[in-house]
Amino acid sequence: MEVVVYPDPRLLKRTAPLAQVDDDVRAKAAEMLRLMYSDHGVGLAAPQVGWSARIFVMNPTGDAGQKGEERVLVNPVLKRRAGKVRGEEGCLSFPGIYVEVDRARQVAIEWTDLAGAKHEEEWTDWMARIFQHELDHLDNVLLIHRMSDTDRMQHAEALDDLRRKFAEA
Repeated sequence: MEVVVYPDPRLLKRTAPLAQVDDDVRAKAAEMLRLMYSDHGVGLAAPQVGWSARIFVMNPTGDAGQKGEERVLVNPVLKRRAGKVRGEEGCLSFPGIYVEVDRARQVAIEWTDLAGAKHEEEWTDWMARIFQHELDHLDNVLLIHRMSDTDRMQHAEALDDLRRKFAEA
């Protein structure tokens, strides 16, 4: 398993809900966490590793030593959003590119964990931003789709480099 980079078409493949959480799903989630930490991320969605499933991992600290902060969200659902805040985002599938993105400040969410337990919570600020970014991946919305025209011009060379490297691979 490896992090796939734009413009890999697997980033835009429709994701399917997971029918069950089994040892295979748990093993993939553990590998996703390992990859997220190795790339210094705070979240990683299944499409970013070429897996078309509705699951993502996150740790708002980005610190592998803070296991208590890890979340694995299976079949996450955004129930409600409130407020608006603008903040910088990067993406492991767009290495080195950072843009300002508008997000809801607060979200009400549901998901299932790796033990099969259902959760409902409200998250704000950083946690809400990570959730929305990773949920975007599950809905085939990428960082490039959140870029303004100015962002696209500013990052044109970097995006062209990513396209060229993908074509050469």
